[in-house]
Amino acid sequence: MEKLSLGKYKNRVWMVLNSVLTCVYLFWRIFYTIPTEYGLVSLIAGIALITVEVLGALEAAVHYFNMHKVENVPLPSVPLDMYPDVDIFIATYSEPNDILLKTVNGCLYMDYPDKSKVHIYLCDDSRRPEVRKLAKDMGINYIDREDNKGAKAGNLNHAMLVTSSPLIVTLDADMIPKHDFLMKTVPYFVDAEVKNNNRKEEDKIKIGFVQTPQSFYNPDLFQFNLFSENRIPNEQDYFYKDIQVSRNKSNSVIYGGSNTVLSRAALDDIGGFYTQSITEDFATGILLQKKGYICYAVNEVLASGLSATDLNSLIQQRVRWARGVIATGKKMHIIFTPNLTLGQKINYMASIWYWYAPIKRLIYIMSPILFATFGYVVLKCTLLEVLIFWLPMYITSNISLKMLSGNIRTTKWTSIYETLMFPYMLFPVLLETFGITLKKFQVTKKGQVQNEKGKNIGYMIPFLVLIVLSIIGIINCICTIFDSGSLNPIVVLFWLATNLFCLVMSLFFVQGREYMRKSERVNARIDCEIQDRFMSRICKTKDFSETGISIILNDPVNIDDEHDVSIQLKTDRYNAKMKARIVHVEEIKDGWKYAFYITDMCNSYREYLQIIYDRVPTLPLNLSESLSSFDDLRLNVSKRTKETFYENRRLPRINMNVDVKTEKGDFVNVINYNYKYIALNIKDKPENLLLIPVDGLELDCEYERTVRENIELYAVKNYNEIHTNNGKQKLLEKWIEETRTTKSEKMEARNDTKVSKTNELKEMDFL
Repeated sequence: MEKLSLGKYKNRVWMVLNSVLTCVYLFWRIFYTIPTEYGLVSLIAGIALITVEVLGALEAAVHYFNMHKVENVPLPSVPLDMYPDVDIFIATYSEPNDILLKTVNGCLYMDYPDKSKVHIYLCDDSRRPEVRKLAKDMGINYIDREDNKGAKAGNLNHAMLVTSSPLIVTLDADMIPKHDFLMKTVPYFVDAEVKNNNRKEEDKIKIGFVQTPQSFYNPDLFQFNLFSENRIPNEQDYFYKDIQVSRNKSNSVIYGGSNTVLSRAALDDIGGFYTQSITEDFATGILLQKKGYICYAVNEVLASGLSATDLNSLIQQRVRWARGVIATGKKMHIIFTPNLTLGQKINYMASIWYWYAPIKRLIYIMSPILFATFGYVVLKCTLLEVLIFWLPMYITSNISLKMLSGNIRTTKWTSIYETLMFPYMLFPVLLETFGITLKKFQVTKKGQVQNEKGKNIGYMIPFLVLIVLSIIGIINCICTIFDSGSLNPIVVLFWLATNLFCLVMSLFFVQGREYMRKSERVNARIDCEIQDRFMSRICKTKDFSETGISIILNDPVNIDDEHDVSIQLKTDRYNAKMKARIVHVEEIKDGWKYAFYITDMCNSYREYLQIIYDRVPTLPLNLSESLSSFDDLRLNVSKRTKETFYENRRLPRINMNVDVKTEKGDFVNVINYNYKYIALNIKDKPENLLLIPVDGLELDCEYERTVRENIELYAVKNYNEIHTNNGKQKLLEKWIEETRTTKSEKMEARNDTKVSKTNELKEMDFL
């Protein structure tokens, strides 16, 4: 507790310090730096820059106020017999059945005191026979309607007309709930009901909804395209885990449309889900709060889904959010309505202003370019003034954001995200601002993976133009520094370099990356038993997906690649059995990785889905420590220029370099061995050769082919005889353990002899 208090105190000190320094900086900027005497272009650019800086500071002030004391609403303990009936609405329009099945399956496995009170509905707004059949096969309810009036909101309102439970859960088609979703959300409503029993009507607690984070089990495009799925959290984590929870204190939590439990009575009170906005969730939440309903946000992940997997879908999604929020802000009269408190108004205005980030980012990028490339003064100052007024504010702002966000977000990554999206968001935001409203929208595609590498050339043009202009500006600044001997341009040089970094990262992002996997992989260690035709092994998984499983073993073992094995996975809740075939073996840092392709689910598919998805996604929750800008660039350059090397080794290649006696009494050198084949360093090449590694064990070898001079490959003819004999198997394992060369030893040898990787692959990869 003492450490926690000190941490909060430290955060607040940085926040207060940054707030003071920001005020000092803005005072200096407004009264001393606007270029009034340098012409109209400079004046307009200067005013535009200071305007977005002031608005940005106000946005930060709102965020700091919310974050300085986050109010997590504790989960109440309530009587189990008071849990009410719950209707679960899974809204779907075009999502394929395999996605819907996983969501329905997750719902069916949810805990509840009386499961007969949980009613699951597939709300299909495209009236598909296959979805109706899925609902029937899964034993749940199916709802459709004659038209699509009101889009998603209309779909949900129609579902309300044919259902009756006091609580409603809204789930997007791809959002798979954890088993404890209801047990971690419904108690808030039950607790309010208990407390309201002895209260007057005007004093009763009215809960509108409980919003949980929208988490994702696949890397979002920002993580994936920038090769950072192991280095940065999902871009949406900052909003759902930080910003949303911080808004509890002002009762301005935003309804996210999914992973939410709502009060039917509250929805009835406002006339149902709002249908006059393309962001019906945002509008519905505001209406509930206007009516005085309390809305909570929790930061525990209780459901996870699919993030957009192609650039066009991502852009459409963000454009819809931006235009919908801006249009809703106008329709709801947020500033002038008497039904919202000052805190709610401020927070919702900050939400609307957030979507003007494309304009802000354009101004931040163009300002130094106007000066360094085109010669227009945007702000007048000296280097000393910048060091006094700007630098302290900049440093404390970075520290404050990182600390207050729990290391989920930094100023650098905010700049990268905004730069990535601003060219595609700029005009839609301007159109919506001036009343040219988007009437219809496309549903974000989920689960349809597209390889975009090299296909988004058109999207690159804005970044290429700005990169060229920035480089010209950088060259001009450097020349000015050398010609004049003054360091004043170094501030603009830093500004240009920072923007250039974001632009280059944006170019990498748009370039895309090739998808190699058919399904998302979960990195998790769970108990696993593998039974092949020789023996059973107890181990732990390394990772698994809907199509495959990999395990980690300390030592190499023989698993026949020509036959299926039985695999059983066990957790404290689930047990799944399946058949699989080995597809790849390699030695890694932790031991030996054996990868299997699932050939038969053996009626365990639904349990296996729960093993995969009934968990908090294993993607990063915080920013990695190795996140310097240099590392970001180095990683992207190296990954994009590295030649992909594919291996198809289905048996462990065990490096040995040991002399083994033959039946004739002489010795041959064993280079490597994989149970079925053995590579020998031998001058002649007899057709048949009997090796005696240890007493009691013989390897009956038959010549296969020449690898290179003096290196011959032999097949082990008595493979089955050895591995079906327990005694011989143990002798073989002991010999391997005593003679094999580990990967670390091989690396040391490589360093000592300075053998290149290319040469080693050519010389050693025989099996």
